[in-house]
Amino acid sequence: MNDRTCIVTRRQAEPDELIRFVVGPDSAVVPDIKRNLPGRGCWVSADRLHIDKAAAKNLFARAFKAQVVVPPDLGGMVDGLLSRSALGMLGLARKAGAISLGATKVESAVRGGLALFVLHATEASDDGVRKISQARRATVHLGGPAILAYKLFSEAELSLALGGTNVIHAAVLAGDAGRAVQKRMVALDRYRGGSPDDLAMLAAVADEDDAAEDME
Repeated sequence: MNDRTCIVTRRQAEPDELIRFVVGPDSAVVPDIKRNLPGRGCWVSADRLHIDKAAAKNLFARAFKAQVVVPPDLGGMVDGLLSRSALGMLGLARKAGAISLGATKVESAVRGGLALFVLHATEASDDGVRKISQARRATVHLGGPAILAYKLFSEAELSLALGGTNVIHAAVLAGDAGRAVQKRMVALDRYRGGSPDDLAMLAAVADEDDAAEDME
């Protein structure tokens, strides 16, 4: 078995596009998010759909060529591990001064080209999200980067990670600390199926650009 071949799709991929699993001493399948646990591993595409499918079809036993115990909610377990990893790194970024909090400061960081990406709490109002989305679109039209936004955590989760209260909007600033957070946010977002809001935003920007070209 190729070390980096998904046991569901049988396709080879880069490590960041897969999640590694090993078998623990109790014969239970264990997610190896950091890819550093000892023992023979197998790999699954890094999204909830494929992990649930691997569990349902008993593909872990086939990959390990042994009887293994698959936790009843393996997909949820992986989600929790990815979430804790992302929130932990977010807390470190705050200590490094790489976070801006509050709608006004987030919008300023976006328009000033300082933001690497944006976080909205799941409870964020449509109006608050819309104003920041407008700033993101304006930045792209002015030749700046496409600053993505994620709705992955509740207000309570963001507040706890960032040491504040009522954290609804946050910008993670460019730099080493921000990129470390971004890597984990991208992994969690991919695992949950992607961000429809961002796909819509990027599509809208593309449509506006096409319309402008048609008028030239």
